[in-house]
Amino acid sequence: MSADQKKINARMAARKHIAENRRARFDYLIEDTFEAGIVLTGTEVKSLRMGKANIAESYASAENGGIWLINSYIAEYGPASRFNHEPKRHRKLLLKTKEINKLVGAIEREGRTLVPLKMYFNEKGLAKLELALARGKKSHDKREATKDREWKVEQGRLLRKDIY
Repeated sequence: MSADQKKINARMAARKHIAENRRARFDYLIEDTFEAGIVLTGTEVKSLRMGKANIAESYASAENGGIWLINSYIAEYGPASRFNHEPKRHRKLLLKTKEINKLVGAIEREGRTLVPLKMYFNEKGLAKLELALARGKKSHDKREATKDREWKVEQGRLLRKDIY
C-alpha cells in the first residue's frame, strides 16, 4: 500500500458519520461533489455530536451571494433549555468563491440542483457537508437503474452457481 493510500484510509477512518441522504443517489444523477463547511451554533454542534440530524429532505440554494442549506433538521439539545437553536433554520455553507460562482452558474443556467449527500465531522473535528451538483432523474431512468442493479445481482448468482 502506498503512502498516499494510507493517508486516504486514515482520513476516511477519522470521519465521524452524522447523517446521510441515501435517497439522493436514486433520485438524482450526481455530476460533481463538493465539501462544504457549515456555520453552526454551539447547541447545534452538541446535538450533531450526539448524532441527532437528518438531511434526507434538505437541499441547498443560492441566496444573498452565498449557498444555504435549507430544510435540514438538527434536533434541539436538551440541556440548553432556553438558549437552544431552531431545528430547521437555514444554515450557511462555507465554500470558496470560485466554487460558489460555479454552483450558482450551474443552478441558474443549466437547471441543476444542489443536494446534500452526507454530513460528518472531519479529522479536525469540524462539521462538513458533502454537497452534490445533480440533475433530477426521470422515472424511466430510475427504472433502468433498478433493472441494471437487479441484473448485476443475478449475474453474481449465476457466476457463483457455475463455480460451485
